[in-house]
Amino acid sequence: ALRLAELASIAGLPEPAVQVGAALGFRTRARLAVRGRARAPKLGIFAEGTHRITDIPRCRIHHPLVNEVAAALRRAIRASGVAPYGEDSKLGQLRYAQIAVERATSRAQVVLVGNDATPDPLRSTFAALERELGSRLSGLFWNGNPGGGNAILGPLWEHVSGEEALRETIAGVDVFQPPGAFGQSNAELFEVLASRARTAVPAGARVLELFAGTGAIGLGLLGRAQSVALNEISAHGLRGLELGIAARPADERSRAEILPGDAASFADRLGSADSVIVDPPRRGLGPELVDAILAHPPAQLVYASCGLDAFLRETARWLEMKGRRAIRRA
Repeated sequence: ALRLAELASIAGLPEPAVQVGAALGFRTRARLAVRGRARAPKLGIFAEGTHRITDIPRCRIHHPLVNEVAAALRRAIRASGVAPYGEDSKLGQLRYAQIAVERATSRAQVVLVGNDATPDPLRSTFAALERELGSRLSGLFWNGNPGGGNAILGPLWEHVSGEEALRETIAGVDVFQPPGAFGQSNAELFEVLASRARTAVPAGARVLELFAGTGAIGLGLLGRAQSVALNEISAHGLRGLELGIAARPADERSRAEILPGDAASFADRLGSADSVIVDPPRRGLGPELVDAILAHPPAQLVYASCGLDAFLRETARWLEMKGRRAIRRA
């Protein structure tokens, strides 16, 4: 907050508002490593700087349903006898579990990440988990990650059962999140961010959103914008965008455009937009896009950031260039 307040002071803006969310039970998304033995599985996270798992059967920051699903998965592992992954041996069939909560229905979307090129070794575990969770299961998926690296999700997917995507209502708009799409783990605070980003955009604007993800911000502008072009590079995010647009009324669908690919490749559209929204990953916009915004500054830039260092670095460059221009004009 202090660093943002300093930036606001330099830019001549009021201090930013601070939104405080719930301290416990707020995390609606979790990726848990699966280790141990089939008779005594461990689900948790790695101790800092190691690959030594810390078992967390009742994490207080997790949404209660995340803990319930983790407990059900422990029972399913014991019932099916599947071997958890071993860091040293690189053997074992179950590496990770991804759990996401659909708040409106109190159901969970679950991904089991296997150590094989096919889901066959985990079939009995899927069946046991379906018996355990029943109607509390929104969708069940297999992800294959047989490469042995540090990445949690691999390139292989299979939709085992249930719904294709989790449906989340973000500030009054339904957003669809396939299991491979990025989703915020603190849904409560992200809803505030999305609402504020939408409010900043004037009615009737031609909107360009870069790094749109599954459309949590941009879909909510279709009802009052002249047009909304949504850019995303991930195939999973693009599928979520398609589902989200399809769920809107016909007049809103006609205002939407999907721009698949790298955000920087659409830099030539910056100048024709009334409002540009960016929501990049932690590393920031990247040099090419920062240069493009400097060269062709949009009438309005709404920047939603989850990487403070990158945000401050990029805005400092824009403010420096603004100062130079002011000196030249003087």
